[in-house]
Amino acid sequence: MSDKKILDIKNKLGTKNETTWCPGCPNYFILESVKKALSEIIKSGIKQESIVMATGIGCHAKIFDYLNIGGIYGLHGRVIPTATGMKIGNPNLIVLGFAGDGDTYSEGISHFIHAGRYNVDMTFIVHDNQSFSLTTGQATPTSQEGYKNKSEPLGEFNNPINPLKLALNSNIGFIARGNARNIEHTAEIIKKAIEYKGFSFVEIIQDCIIFNLEINNKDKLMYKVENKDYKKALKLVDEWDYNSNQGKIPIGIIYEEQKPSLDEKWPQLSKLKKQKITWKNLKK
Repeated sequence: MSDKKILDIKNKLGTKNETTWCPGCPNYFILESVKKALSEIIKSGIKQESIVMATGIGCHAKIFDYLNIGGIYGLHGRVIPTATGMKIGNPNLIVLGFAGDGDTYSEGISHFIHAGRYNVDMTFIVHDNQSFSLTTGQATPTSQEGYKNKSEPLGEFNNPINPLKLALNSNIGFIARGNARNIEHTAEIIKKAIEYKGFSFVEIIQDCIIFNLEINNKDKLMYKVENKDYKKALKLVDEWDYNSNQGKIPIGIIYEEQKPSLDEKWPQLSKLKKQKITWKNLKK
């Protein structure tokens, strides 16, 4: 397929809605990476209307207005159950979930922990800038210790959680990390995540150019990996603790293991997927 055809596909993934992200926000780069990945998926024969999304509440969620696919603009912290319902309703859909570090690792943490057990065939993308930026920079569970903000003028007293380590311990079968500024590499990661049969988790590290500035500019610490070994993954997830802009930060596929997905475990969903139909088309 020609480059012009790919460009035509990517253009159809855009909308005419006014973009209200801050000028220069890395969310623009993430949007471009998603469009690139979806263009490749559509090029392979997947129809654009069969790709859907769920979003949470936050700066990340504005992608709902700028990406021309169907979906549900959901509630704070409820991206995973919303996306799960969409997949159960029609297992033939390609389902994407977009969330932030705030709504994923605080209010939505219980859904995240159980995602590996259920293994719904969906791709979950977390925009992590280590702050609640939409509501002017409060600390999230991945904010570094000492981060001063309007709600904590004395600084964040608690250590950040390590989401990749939590994902690995929660038996999530596809775990990846991307750098928002590296559009091509992040697009490759997202494409592989979509092609994975099961719950795929992609955390994208991004700066916030307005809040939590001290944790920004970590690009020099990042290096690419592609790993399927569990013991190596245990080491990789410990290389950066989200608490500083020091040390090494692996980006790429941190861990991958194929496991039976929800629609493979449930015979009702397997039947729908095999026949490429929805519940309303199912013969009684």
